[in-house]
Amino acid sequence: MQKGNIGVTTENIFPIIKKFLYSDHEIFLRELVSNAVDATQKLKTLAATGDFKGELGDLTVRVKVDKENGTITISDRGLGMTAEEIDKYINQIAFSGANDFLEKYKDDANAIIGHFGLGFYSAFMVAKTVDIVTLSYKEGAKAVKWSCDGSPEFTLEETERSDRGTDIILHVDEDCKEFLEESRLQGLLTKYCHFLAVPVAFGKKKEWKDGKQVETDEDNLINDTCPIWTKKPSDLKEEDYKKFYRDLYPMADEPLFWIHLNVDYPFNLTGVLYFPKIKSNIDLQRNKIQLYCNQVYVTDSVEGIVPDFLTLLHGVIDSPDIPLNVSRSYLQSDSNVKKISTYITKKVSDRLQSIFKNDRKEFEEKWDDLKIFINYGMLTQEDFYEKASKFALFKDTDNKYYTFEEYQTLIKDNQTDKNGSLIYLYANNLDEQYTYIDAAKNKGYNVLLMDGQLDVPMINMLEQKFEKSHFTRVDSDIVDRLIVKEDQKGEELPHDKQEVLSSLFKGQMPKVKKTEFHVEAHALGENNAPIVITQAEYMRRMKDMASIQPGMSFYGEMPDMFNLVLNSDHRLIKQVLSDAETACAEKLVPVESEIAMLTLRRNELQKAQEGKKDEEIPTAEKDELSDVEKKIEAQKTEKENILNGYAADNKVVHQLIDLALLQNNMLKGEALTNFVKRSVEMI
Repeated sequence: MQKGNIGVTTENIFPIIKKFLYSDHEIFLRELVSNAVDATQKLKTLAATGDFKGELGDLTVRVKVDKENGTITISDRGLGMTAEEIDKYINQIAFSGANDFLEKYKDDANAIIGHFGLGFYSAFMVAKTVDIVTLSYKEGAKAVKWSCDGSPEFTLEETERSDRGTDIILHVDEDCKEFLEESRLQGLLTKYCHFLAVPVAFGKKKEWKDGKQVETDEDNLINDTCPIWTKKPSDLKEEDYKKFYRDLYPMADEPLFWIHLNVDYPFNLTGVLYFPKIKSNIDLQRNKIQLYCNQVYVTDSVEGIVPDFLTLLHGVIDSPDIPLNVSRSYLQSDSNVKKISTYITKKVSDRLQSIFKNDRKEFEEKWDDLKIFINYGMLTQEDFYEKASKFALFKDTDNKYYTFEEYQTLIKDNQTDKNGSLIYLYANNLDEQYTYIDAAKNKGYNVLLMDGQLDVPMINMLEQKFEKSHFTRVDSDIVDRLIVKEDQKGEELPHDKQEVLSSLFKGQMPKVKKTEFHVEAHALGENNAPIVITQAEYMRRMKDMASIQPGMSFYGEMPDMFNLVLNSDHRLIKQVLSDAETACAEKLVPVESEIAMLTLRRNELQKAQEGKKDEEIPTAEKDELSDVEKKIEAQKTEKENILNGYAADNKVVHQLIDLALLQNNMLKGEALTNFVKRSVEMI
């Protein structure tokens, strides 16, 4: 028996393995199984070149668990090792110059990357003792056993083994007993070893017999050694791709379509990327691309390899040219990563362009599912915008689809305002904004449906990309002011009558938290609605942006601002105004007379002070002007109180307000109940 000392203390080497190399305990199984696969693959290569002339036989890598004895064993029939090779690959490579290594890199975890092939030592993440029992394929070799308990000491001795290959036996530590559970190991093998290139068996398959599960003689194979990304696209059918997707994501909807990646210059990259159905909630769709290195699972977090928007894709990419650290868990900075990212982006845009060009009908049918993905790409990747702007679509409220260029041609004649700007009208809810949509369409306008999660930032971007263009939601103003063309308008009410109408309705508006209403009267035509609620485009859009962009959160704290627009041409509004003026005449006449006199005096005082510096105006005149203005405000308040008192008992005023609120889904609770009761009474 040979005894040895690694040459460093336990306090040094194993903490650094745990801290820097393997932050996740479960990685040990991937490392040990993939090492066994590597040894098997190398033996197959030697057999192919004639350097190994023996029988290969069964090359299955086997994983066994013995819960009673607390061990996990990974066995292969690959190359095996001699005593000299154990000393070289286990004792010396990992730990040669270990003291210098630890001293140099103790403060820099990333600097470890690429220095040592320490995959085997991940075993000590879960094991208190590790045994290696191995027999080299070389003629005349003797079987040896290496043991180490995690201290600087190890033993190496000859042993009995009839077959070439290696057994790695882990004596699992007390705090890692979870890894002795079959279900836990099965899950890890499925996750990390599902596509290894050599068959991997975990015990035997089980079946129900006499009311209990019993083992059969058939191996429980956990991997597919030839996944579809390793095959030629010409050898695969549509169902092969769909089946692979179902295997990867059993609960997902069927994919829209897919891209088969297969490139060997200037880098190696294979894989299959799927376009999933994404209608909302981008974050739930991330981390669905699995990264492999020569069919060994690495990670499902690929932000460093593909552009952010492409992380919405699902599927697999496999590349030996993506540099990884010793635990195969983190990307390094490398020019190949940038090249691969650019290549994948181009493949995606080319595939989308091809579908659009060759089968536009299919593309339109899938647009609602593709839209959020394409929008996200255009928002975050300038080079993708340049390509996607040729096939990205607008969808209108009649379910018709247009490219950006087609839509511009469609609306340029009828939706250009007096300043030469093209106005894109849009809605984000067909039902809630039906009245506004209908009014716009009656004017001959086309209305886009923009109800996606990213449509608000898309609108902001497109306004910058498109020349002299503005997007306006159909409920942001009355229809005649959505696109101002200097058209002939109806005759407006005199200012004093507009003030009366405003006072009648303003005082009866409901008190809603963080909501303010501005009331105004305009001639909208006798056939249009008597009352309309609008919300200015700018502030509403800023509040929408605040909900998805943290830096704009202050807009989210501002109150919602709505305009209540009274149609002074409508008979009901005319009737309310006429009835109010008649009913309140006796009280209003002296107030209005007083306002007129005070206004006349204010004008005289202001005219006398024109052109004078502040110090040239007598204090008495300043005081009188201030006093007159206060009296005018007091009389106006009195006038408003008179009109409010009348409107408080006017059912038509309340009914009109509630109808407008109801149309905008703003009538709730007690107010809705009162509206229903009032409606019944009025009927």
